[in-house]
Amino acid sequence: MCTGRCSRIIAITLYPMVLLSIICNIVLFFPDLNIKYVKEQHITEEVKYMGGVIGGGLLVLMSALSIHLTGEHGCCANRLGMFLSIIFAALGVAGAVYSFIAALLGLTNGPLCKNDSGDWKRLFQSSNSTYLTNLKSWAECKEPKNVVLFNTALFLTLLIASCLQGLLLAMQIINGLIGTVFGTCNKKEEP
Repeated sequence: MCTGRCSRIIAITLYPMVLLSIICNIVLFFPDLNIKYVKEQHITEEVKYMGGVIGGGLLVLMSALSIHLTGEHGCCANRLGMFLSIIFAALGVAGAVYSFIAALLGLTNGPLCKNDSGDWKRLFQSSNSTYLTNLKSWAECKEPKNVVLFNTALFLTLLIASCLQGLLLAMQIINGLIGTVFGTCNKKEEP
C-alpha cells in the first residue's frame, strides 16, 4: 500500500473543485451577468463572505499543493511529510467547512432582489428555505432577472463542492496518519 500515490490522487482530484469553487463565487457577484448590481451594492450578503474563493479556493488549494508535494516523494518513508500533510489537510477541511457554511447561509436566506414596490429586500429570508420548492414564489423577485435560480444553482454547486472537498481531505488525514505511522511505502529494499 502506497500512501504517496493516494496523496497524489487526492490532490489532483481537489484541483478542479478548487477552480469550480472560485468560479462559482466570482460569478455570484454578477447576477444576470451584469456589473450594475455590484456597482450599486445589490449583491447577496453571503457572496461577500467569499466562501468559494477563500475557503473552498485558497485554503483548499494550499492543502492540495502540500498534499501533492508529499505524494511526489515516492517511497522515501517521508513520515514528517505525511504528518505535515495531515496539518494542511486539516486546514483544507476548515476552508471547506467555511465554504459550506457561507453557501448554506446563502441558500437558506435567499437572494437580494427588487420586489414589486421597487425595494431591494431578502424576500425569502424568513421562509425557512421553503422558497426552494415553491417555484411560483420566485416571480416575486423582479430584478435581477432569474436571480433566485442563479443564486440557488451556484450556492448549491458550492455546497456540493465543499462537501466533496471535505470528504477528500478527511481521506487524506486518514492516509497521512497511515503514512506517518507506517511510512509512505511498504516496498522492500533490494540487496
